[in-house]
Amino acid sequence: MQQSTALPATSVLLKILIVLNWAFGAFILAMLGASFRAPEWIWRALRVGAGAGHEGFYAGMRAIMLLGIVGVPFGYVVFSRLLKIVESVRAGAPFTVENAGRLRTIAWALLALQLLHVCVAAIAASLARHGVPLRVGGHFQLGGWLAILLLFVLAQVFLEGTRMREDLEGTV
Repeated sequence: MQQSTALPATSVLLKILIVLNWAFGAFILAMLGASFRAPEWIWRALRVGAGAGHEGFYAGMRAIMLLGIVGVPFGYVVFSRLLKIVESVRAGAPFTVENAGRLRTIAWALLALQLLHVCVAAIAASLARHGVPLRVGGHFQLGGWLAILLLFVLAQVFLEGTRMREDLEGTV
């Protein structure tokens, strides 16, 4: 019984996260546009102010925004594939070749997001040398990298389990 109530809630949550992901991307795009049209306002809103430095600093901030926009489709890939997996569990068929592929795709998308995070942290570190501290959580996150490895392994487990089930069904 608990599974039947948890899965619809999970589906709804994933659908909400998909919408929020796109909204987040639109917000960053708007901020990027504002950084060109009303730079004093946007830098003040981001608490870096006009006294923060020079054009190199602003270019770095815009690069971080651009990387945030680039990350949005990867977030969509993660949420949408996870939603498909949840729907297959709900239908009673979680161990399929398609779900193995979805897990592998999620792992690749998370790898891309981790690499984007490394780029953002590097840009923030270089900007911090100009006297403006940016708090972007640039420290190494072992858990994220382990999750990627585990997803690749889990995808292979799903694939092998599916093959074993098909072999078993073929022998009966």
